[in-house]
Amino acid sequence: MCSQQVELGFVEEAAPWRLRSDQFPCKVGGRPAWLGEAGLPGPSELRCGVCGQPRAFLLQLYAPVQERPEAFHRSLFLFGCRQPSCYRPAGPAPGSLKVFRNQLPRKNDTYSYNPPPEEPPLEELPSVNLQLKCGARLCRVCGCLGSSTCSKCHKAHYCSKDHQIKDWKAGHKASCLQPEDVIPDHKFLFPEYEIVREQEESDSVAVNDTEQEDLDKNEGTTTDEASELLEDMSLEMMAKHETPEDRIFQIFKERISLEPEQVIRYCRNGEGPIWISGLNIPLDTDIPNCQCGSKRVFEFQVMPQLLAHLNVDSLGESIDWGTLAIYTCAVNCDLGNHYAEEFIWKQDISNSV
Repeated sequence: MCSQQVELGFVEEAAPWRLRSDQFPCKVGGRPAWLGEAGLPGPSELRCGVCGQPRAFLLQLYAPVQERPEAFHRSLFLFGCRQPSCYRPAGPAPGSLKVFRNQLPRKNDTYSYNPPPEEPPLEELPSVNLQLKCGARLCRVCGCLGSSTCSKCHKAHYCSKDHQIKDWKAGHKASCLQPEDVIPDHKFLFPEYEIVREQEESDSVAVNDTEQEDLDKNEGTTTDEASELLEDMSLEMMAKHETPEDRIFQIFKERISLEPEQVIRYCRNGEGPIWISGLNIPLDTDIPNCQCGSKRVFEFQVMPQLLAHLNVDSLGESIDWGTLAIYTCAVNCDLGNHYAEEFIWKQDISNSV
């Protein structure tokens, strides 16, 4: 991914083989396509900090850093709780959300040194793969590390007692000791899609004529002139009965208007997030440093349009956000092939959460 120009992500249906780990996918929902097989986040790390239930895999982005050999392969993994009420707090990622970074050098024990093939495999692959090449087993329900097993068949693995009970009720009770144990739909995973990416066209940066005039006028102005300009803009907003909150939301809508289906905006070390609201915008001091002590920088944001693809609408309360901004270690510190937690800032459309 480009480190300066904004890249947009869109969801598309894809053949299952394209979403497997050895294809280094960007994807939404389903089970995570883990990158490194060492140091996977454990059950305690993936439990919601609000309700205590296991979080579900939300999405992952393949985002290598070319200038860092240890990050020739690099992916970010985002998890979210299935309970809508856990998303109420705004600001620093509420306990409902968590993001991890993982990376590998080009020469590693899991993947080929050469790029993955562009054609589908000749042999049909299993629809669900619950065992990594290293031998580690994954949970039948969520695809995360499964350290527990069924006490009867000793073949089914789970991340938690919660998911063992869910699987038992969904069908494992009847098929536990049968030769063919089909994995049922547990109604836990988010719908699965591939994320396809393209660069944002320069003409899609929608700035209206009035805003452009304001920007042009501001070039080369002195401090006093700039103050006068800001005062004039404030008077204009008052004349239109427009608040600063309205202006920020209008800029957000105009910026995405030419690509309204975008679900991801990616720009590491470049342009920051576009905010949907003038409320609850983080200061630099609100973004904690990495565990290594280095500053974190903005890398990508998840747009509210993704919610339409997650089947989270209900007659009652639904999972919701205005935007999710993800910040990662500025120096991309070496993890020793383990998964490191990064930082999320959740902004809502308004402060009525």
